[in-house]
Amino acid sequence: MKDIINLDSVDKYNKLFGIETLHPLVSVVDLSEATRIPEEFTFNYGIYAVFLKQVKCGDIRYGKQVYDYQEGTVTSFAPGQVVSVTMDRSVRPAALGVLFHPDLIAGSSLGREIRRYTFFSYSSSEALHISEDEKNIFTDCLGKIRDELLRPIDKHSKRLISRNIELLLDYCMRFYERQFNTRSSVNRDILARFEDLLSDYFRSGQTLEEGLPTVKYFADKVCLSPNYFGDLIKKETGRTPQEYIQNKIIETAKEQILYTDKTVSQIAYDLGFQYSQHFIRVFKKNVGQTPLEYRKCSNF
Repeated sequence: MKDIINLDSVDKYNKLFGIETLHPLVSVVDLSEATRIPEEFTFNYGIYAVFLKQVKCGDIRYGKQVYDYQEGTVTSFAPGQVVSVTMDRSVRPAALGVLFHPDLIAGSSLGREIRRYTFFSYSSSEALHISEDEKNIFTDCLGKIRDELLRPIDKHSKRLISRNIELLLDYCMRFYERQFNTRSSVNRDILARFEDLLSDYFRSGQTLEEGLPTVKYFADKVCLSPNYFGDLIKKETGRTPQEYIQNKIIETAKEQILYTDKTVSQIAYDLGFQYSQHFIRVFKKNVGQTPLEYRKCSNF
């Protein structure tokens, strides 16, 4: 097993591939210009990275899965992710990308918004496939960042570089939304599966063993990462999976309050709540009444 490289700086990546470092916190890379091509390595990312793969030149593993990428695929990585790469020695790498350290965006609008770019946490089967026009936009954004890196560093450099990275990430968000739209029939199947799984979770009494359902539970069931699953459901319905789950909890609670003689504590337990007080707070927040008030009013 190859040693894991703790990729905590852009310079460490550049040295691995024989690329010049122009700025200590950010680098635009073109692997076709690399002077060194390591055959196999594993990164523990401590920086952000977004790449446009222009040819398939090897395998990228994130967890146990191989990245679903081909020509024109965008892959993205964030601090804390461990990624293994095996290069194909018969193919010259052709990939463009940007790497940036969290310190670059600290205190900037991008630093405040970085969690909004949920695709950094998508799994290996959820890569972004872009069109020729989208490739041109991607490379144009990289060109603007590179142009800024070639200028002498001044008081505007960090802000301008950060803004251009933010622009690139915004375009990636748009491209992902387009990809969600083009896969709408598949997405609807996933939505239907989620709704069935959610109903089964409560109907089967799984709450007694597993507690309240989580978004991760359902994402795992449909073989998606929680972030990708959440974005897909929100795109299809306008509601988050957590909102779906909470609505199901309230719907099921109402049925038990109205059509059974169970106590509030028993209903809370059956639904997977550890404490009845938590259930009462959630119910009142969504319904405007406590469970007992709801039962009393409905009996008139």
